[in-house]
Amino acid sequence: MNDEQYLESLGYRQQLFREMGGFSNFAISFSIISILTGAVLLYGYGLKFAGPIVNSVGWPLVSLFTLAVAASMAEIASAYPTAGGLYFWSLKMGGRGWAWLTAWLNMIGQVTITGGINIAAAIYLIGAATRIFGLQGEYLTNWYFQLGVMIAILLPQVLINVYGIRLTARLSDLSVWWHIGGVLLITGALTFFGAHHNSGAFLFSFAPAVNAYELSSTLAVADASTPSPLFRIFPALADLYRAAPAGLLFVLALLQAQWTYTGYDASAHVAEETRMARLNSAWGIFLSVAVSAVVGYAMLMVLTWCIPHGDVAATAADPYPVLYIIGNNLSPFLSNLIAVVIGGAMWLCGLASVTSMGRMWYAFARDGGMPGSRMLAKVSANGTPVNAIVVTSVISVLVCVYAAAFYVVTSISTITLYLAYVIPIALNLVNRLPREAMPWSLGRFGPAINVIAILWCAVITVIFVLPPNELVLWTMLAVALGLAVYWRVSRFNGPRVSPAPVDR
Repeated sequence: MNDEQYLESLGYRQQLFREMGGFSNFAISFSIISILTGAVLLYGYGLKFAGPIVNSVGWPLVSLFTLAVAASMAEIASAYPTAGGLYFWSLKMGGRGWAWLTAWLNMIGQVTITGGINIAAAIYLIGAATRIFGLQGEYLTNWYFQLGVMIAILLPQVLINVYGIRLTARLSDLSVWWHIGGVLLITGALTFFGAHHNSGAFLFSFAPAVNAYELSSTLAVADASTPSPLFRIFPALADLYRAAPAGLLFVLALLQAQWTYTGYDASAHVAEETRMARLNSAWGIFLSVAVSAVVGYAMLMVLTWCIPHGDVAATAADPYPVLYIIGNNLSPFLSNLIAVVIGGAMWLCGLASVTSMGRMWYAFARDGGMPGSRMLAKVSANGTPVNAIVVTSVISVLVCVYAAAFYVVTSISTITLYLAYVIPIALNLVNRLPREAMPWSLGRFGPAINVIAILWCAVITVIFVLPPNELVLWTMLAVALGLAVYWRVSRFNGPRVSPAPVDR
């Protein structure tokens, strides 16, 4: 049974163009993970909470648990290769209520991760330009100036996505080699030409460079701020932050790695544009995490090894810690070249995220899952969901207007996406698909790996709503309330689908 016939058996006719091979499917998820975006932009965030150990121990720890999540998702993707895959998975295994919840969590996660990627890229590019061209001025650190740069970054990403999936796929392919080449350039230059090399013991040292209580005692929304409501409600929590035990600081620092590992569901969202989708989408999800784990670890270890004079506090205090490390180790020419390469990787990451985001919203719209579904489900002559791409891109900007710190946006995207990931995983654990329905299968190890994935998602959901990401907690509670109210009036009944056949 070919891809188009299998899609029809799931209840959908082929509307999008199948222009992507297996490598392109992998490339789009690898590009969204983008170790040269998340790991670079949040490098200082992790360093200031825990020091070098967040990279030497934290990164591989998060990588292993994330691989459990990715593997659990991959086998379901091989059974149901549809755009907006996650909510369709939940529909098939748990019914329309779980599907509806998965869809909204995934859609919120998609717009916030796109917003987080592009506002982070804007902040980085401003910093890089400041260092390369010697720019000065308070406006450079103004949130609304950064939003303006973000919009300038976003516009060509939208236009390319509107043009068609073929160009987007080619740029995603390029992105893989751009990222790997960039990491090789960074690690090679710092290894052979770096002016500062620390000891092996330094790489595993715990050296926080921030007062956790002071950083967390204020809740900011846009330009307004107020003392932390959570600390007032739970004085014992405030006391815990004043004491700042190593375990607390270490887990708070893990946001650096975990936000980097988001967006790899993109391989499922472009399944209807992928040839041999049942296998290629599954491998795209799994390999994007596995390759990122290895390449990212090499880069982070070399960066940490080359922290100037082993001064964690000075590095973490710099607005652009990775540029600080590179600038203090290498010649201006190499430093500027690496800065440009990282900036290009961030733009390619945002391009892939816009692709995934638009497909998710389009998929739910074609099933009548949201207001304006008819408009959002339209496909252009180029085979792209133009309206879904444009509307979601606008929303991604508005999200950043609300959350005046990109690490708040990253926390929201991490939590909502992993909740969307874990629902179908849990449903598959309870109502496990037959092994013959999943060409990409974990076999007898599947249930155990599913349990590990579920437990990890629960842990990070708690960690990333704690101060200094308290705004995420109140935002998620408001989202939960809003979704509960909206569910009462929602008319979503799910797509009319026939049972998926099993390949013989």
